[in-house]
Amino acid sequence: MTASWFNRIGLPKERGFAPEATRIYAIGDIHGRADLLRELHSKIRADADGQPLYRKIIVYLGDFVDRGKDSKEVVDILIDEPLADAGFETKCLLGNHERSMLNFLEDPMAGPNWVIYGGEATLLSYGVGHPRGNGMDDRWTLIRDRLFDGIPIDHLGFFKSLEPGHIEGGYLFVHAGIRPGVPLEKQDLRDMLWIRDDFLMSKADHGFCVVHGHTVSTEPDFHPNRIGIDTGAYSSGKLTCLVLEGQARRILQT
Repeated sequence: MTASWFNRIGLPKERGFAPEATRIYAIGDIHGRADLLRELHSKIRADADGQPLYRKIIVYLGDFVDRGKDSKEVVDILIDEPLADAGFETKCLLGNHERSMLNFLEDPMAGPNWVIYGGEATLLSYGVGHPRGNGMDDRWTLIRDRLFDGIPIDHLGFFKSLEPGHIEGGYLFVHAGIRPGVPLEKQDLRDMLWIRDDFLMSKADHGFCVVHGHTVSTEPDFHPNRIGIDTGAYSSGKLTCLVLEGQARRILQT
């Protein structure tokens, strides 16, 4: 797999350290919970007020859509970059749910699989109901066409602009994880969006400390080689932000 972000990697610098004079805020899977995202943004703004001279960046780990009822509103918030006025940089990553949505836009027959895993909530948030067709193929084509009509152009551009990963100092940010033992430039996108046990159970040194979402845990999941921050916001009401500064790590939550 080749992507522009891989070309900017270089070698990890001090694994487990944030870059000097930088504070990183990494946010786990949002899944249509615009209410929690707004609450967490307020907490981040308050947390960062005391460090006006620091470089501040927010990394969203993907899975903005599906399951929760406000997928469209979540994307509106992310596009508006509400913390930009406070000097924050923003990086939004691709999750498996965004990829599934894009798959459906490219191929209507991907619709049933997407809907099973929460896509119906996203359809409804964009004003798409359940039209009747002459057959199942026709029905899914109609739904896909209505979704195209219902998605604002800037939203479609946002989905297509999402990158698979991001590097800050000794941290690698990715939605699901990486394949242990495989160089970053040879990682498969499907692994980065979907991998679970082979990554989660690995004790390998990945070169970077990997910060990820995708796999739900009741509390942030800290390990020497990875940190998981998907705390199931859709159902738990707990949206998690990992704050990284130097070697320090702490948590903000709704």
